[in-house]
Amino acid sequence: MAQLDQTHDPKLESWVLSANGHSDFPIQNLPLGVFSPNGGSPRGGVAIGDQILDLPAALAAGLFAGEAVKAAEAALGPVLNPFLALGAGPRQALRARLSELLSQGSPEKGRVETCLHDAADCTLYLPAHVGDYTDFYVGIHHATNVGKQFRPDNPLLPNYKYVPIGYHGRASSIRPSGEPMRRPRGQTKPPDATEPSFGPCQRLDYELELGVWIGPGNTLGEPVRIGEAAGQVGGFCLLNDWSARDIQAWEYQPLGPFLSKNFGSTVSTWIVTPEALAPFRIPQPKRPDGDPAPLPYLLDEADQREGGLNLELEVLLLTPGLREKGLPAHRLSMSNARHMYWTVAQIITHHTSNGCNLQPGDLLGTGTISGPDQSSCGSILETTLGGKNPVVLASSEQRRFLEDGDEVILRARGRREGFAPIGFGECRATIQPAR
Repeated sequence: MAQLDQTHDPKLESWVLSANGHSDFPIQNLPLGVFSPNGGSPRGGVAIGDQILDLPAALAAGLFAGEAVKAAEAALGPVLNPFLALGAGPRQALRARLSELLSQGSPEKGRVETCLHDAADCTLYLPAHVGDYTDFYVGIHHATNVGKQFRPDNPLLPNYKYVPIGYHGRASSIRPSGEPMRRPRGQTKPPDATEPSFGPCQRLDYELELGVWIGPGNTLGEPVRIGEAAGQVGGFCLLNDWSARDIQAWEYQPLGPFLSKNFGSTVSTWIVTPEALAPFRIPQPKRPDGDPAPLPYLLDEADQREGGLNLELEVLLLTPGLREKGLPAHRLSMSNARHMYWTVAQIITHHTSNGCNLQPGDLLGTGTISGPDQSSCGSILETTLGGKNPVVLASSEQRRFLEDGDEVILRARGRREGFAPIGFGECRATIQPAR
């Protein structure tokens, strides 16, 4: 696990004035991404307030040394897979040097200033090439809520508390925040129909998730032990795994999600490093009485002590009606990553336990992270009880499921007394009509 050091000091301020008190990107964060300045080519960068530090320019200016040089060279762009492959050492060296360069009083301020771009004038991209994508199901409240709708008599299958359930998704349809999402078509069969039909999805949904970027990876046939799994994490992002619930209900047996999931997923564009999240580590919440302990290959004392995450997770909805009336986005949910039943280390260990090889830039989704009450549901399927109780908006619109023109916005924030809060940047997309 990443440890606390001087880069987490809440008194630390930057000479980039917009970073001081910034809602997402203070100097204590320093996430990495891929961007292009106006008219430029895609390259690696670091978010600091409302600016982006150009890593190739900073490298050319001779601002790095030692292991930080290795990290900067691997992050020149247009994808960060080489940087993720390096693992924790060079990444931590780069973070420490960036903190020095951007701190108030830095003697290199004049040289660093020439490497900054206004974020508003830049284009952001997927930060890595995603070779493989696996989505898990670690939100036990979500699993229970959805199970009640699909299987009223047996909402939580008996393997859930033993196995970190997951399925292989579609890497090619992952898109960066800001790109629109097309409503899918598919085969559905309502309960009162005698046979299925084909057409646009009528029960389109979002899913509030964290994404985990894989770092070095493992060799085929060599599992990652639970005590070493944290070293495989290259960083985190927000993930909206869009879901076509009516297609899902018809297709999911016997082999699980397919076309109801692979039409698109949206991720936030900045990789928030494990080091940035060190202040927001918490003990993994104790399992309820009567629940089985994890099997030995999934159980590690250090992971149980600090493998949980205390991150606020928020879902907002901006509809055409709200836009027309100049009204703000409607908050649908406020959840927290502490509600994950399995830790990130446990899902990595289980994923590789059969010898499956993970590679730098692979993406793991946690699955929908819902809280224990109706205000913390991570999908509209749960919020509206399958469409029975519509959400009523200030624009007088109602939503049972998502409609064309709706924009879903995900946000995340780490807060802890005595530390500077940090965020992830938004994960947002607007729904376009089916073709």
